[in-house]
Amino acid sequence: MAASLIWLILGVLLVAAEVLSGDFVLVMLGVAALGAAGAAGLGAPVLISAVVFGVVSLGLVLGARPALKRRMELGTGHRSGIEALVGATAVVVSRVDAHGGTVRIGGEVWSARSLDRGVIEPGVEVTVVEISGATAVVLSGA
Repeated sequence: MAASLIWLILGVLLVAAEVLSGDFVLVMLGVAALGAAGAAGLGAPVLISAVVFGVVSLGLVLGARPALKRRMELGTGHRSGIEALVGATAVVVSRVDAHGGTVRIGGEVWSARSLDRGVIEPGVEVTVVEISGATAVVLSGA
């Protein structure tokens, strides 16, 4: 009974410590310790509990952790704000050149300048390649 309590406390402490590290290692070890606590609670000897801890740790760190890390790095795939404007199609409202002009992006009129220093006439569809301050940098031939 004492072994299962020790494994349980270790598991909870490791999972709680994950909040500070954010690297998904401690939580995996914490879950493995909770598995070892379960084995010990069912009457397994200390050696078997340690083996359960080792196997579950390896499985989680080598199997689940990389998948979780990839998922966290990819995020939701949702872009917002000016980040969502990059790659959008815009329509030139007033002549755009290297020095200025205006485009309509999704119903809003933005100041714009041409990326390739060419002149783009009103009505032409362009692609937003960058947002520089409050200016959309656009490229014709979208």
